[in-house]
Amino acid sequence: MVEAQLKRTDPMTHAAPAYQRYDVVIIGGAMLGSAVAWFLAHDTGFKGRVLVVERDPSYAHAATSHTNSCIRQQFSNALNVAISQFGAAFVQDLPSVMPGAPKLRIQNYGYMYLANTEGFAQTLRDSHAVQANAGAATRLMTPQELAAEYPFYATDDLILGSINTVDEGYFDGITVFDAFRRHARAGGVEYLSNAVVAITRNPQGTAVESVTLASGEVIACGAVVNASGTRGAQVAAMAGIVIPIEARKRYTWIFSAETKLSRDLPLTIDPSGVHVRQDTATSFMAGAHDDHDPAVEPDDFSMDHALWEDKVWPALATRIPAFEAIRVIRDWVGHYDMNTLDQNAVVGPHDQVSNFVFLNGFSGHGLQQAPAMGRGVAEWLVHGGYRSLDLSPLGYARIRAERPFLESAII
Repeated sequence: MVEAQLKRTDPMTHAAPAYQRYDVVIIGGAMLGSAVAWFLAHDTGFKGRVLVVERDPSYAHAATSHTNSCIRQQFSNALNVAISQFGAAFVQDLPSVMPGAPKLRIQNYGYMYLANTEGFAQTLRDSHAVQANAGAATRLMTPQELAAEYPFYATDDLILGSINTVDEGYFDGITVFDAFRRHARAGGVEYLSNAVVAITRNPQGTAVESVTLASGEVIACGAVVNASGTRGAQVAAMAGIVIPIEARKRYTWIFSAETKLSRDLPLTIDPSGVHVRQDTATSFMAGAHDDHDPAVEPDDFSMDHALWEDKVWPALATRIPAFEAIRVIRDWVGHYDMNTLDQNAVVGPHDQVSNFVFLNGFSGHGLQQAPAMGRGVAEWLVHGGYRSLDLSPLGYARIRAERPFLESAII
């Protein structure tokens, strides 16, 4: 299991902070927090101290541990496409940026979006134009082309398919996370097994002055990064800030099939909302959520076993008849840190508390977007602005204005 792997490989964290003041305190040490920490540690313009506070260094319930670990360029917004393009390049070039890190590759079976309505077909066409303009290799496929190239699909109800098999598919996200964390620590970042229980602002309310730890220490800080996943709204509330982030359950099943498919299965997004992909040579991974999708507590990982029987298996067997005879091997529940405004990240500084920096609300995109987001937040902290990729459209201003960042390719 991923959790066991992390427990084996996680270096020792400190029991108490080494200093009373840090230039940057990062609340949350999973993929996104560790990405920021690594980019800070390796920015030649930054000479400060960085503290990462992680409430559970086993990461047993972190979204990083429960992720399906995929990356795609099939977004409808050019910024999201560019974010993932950088992520794909970073993952596959890991040893050159982190000496000693393993060489990784993306298993490019791609994402396959299937449209059974003219409205969604047009959305795929519009998105394809954005992706093509950004240099992505997305292809639109007719039902006849789908049937010829992927004969295991039932295509009678389909109007269009969209797939990209270049830098799109599965990658070893846990290894990338471990590399960020190890190399950040080697670069001088301090990791602390603790929790932030209070955030104090200055008398004017314009900046964070300190954070208080569960163990009682009060730590002065130059900036705070909220990378606390599904607890993002709780952490923001400590500073008197409201963000529309909720924990939402996402269910995953690993299963085997009695009938072998003729080729690897792309990550197929069925019109039912169920998605499924190749996992190993002999197994598959399916994901879904209930049609009733309420907010849950961050520590609620209870499984809804009826969801498989009532929704997921019927959808799989309808789209891929070979999946009528399958056997579940294991299942688990993870969480999205859902941005209920627009299901996209909130990144960068607060507009009034300028040293409170968001890295929240990724709504299922966090692992694949972590390299670009870590780079961008580090740039803002060190240089006072984005240098590589302008992330300001994902900033807090749209939250205050209730102005969604439009993205149609949401899973």
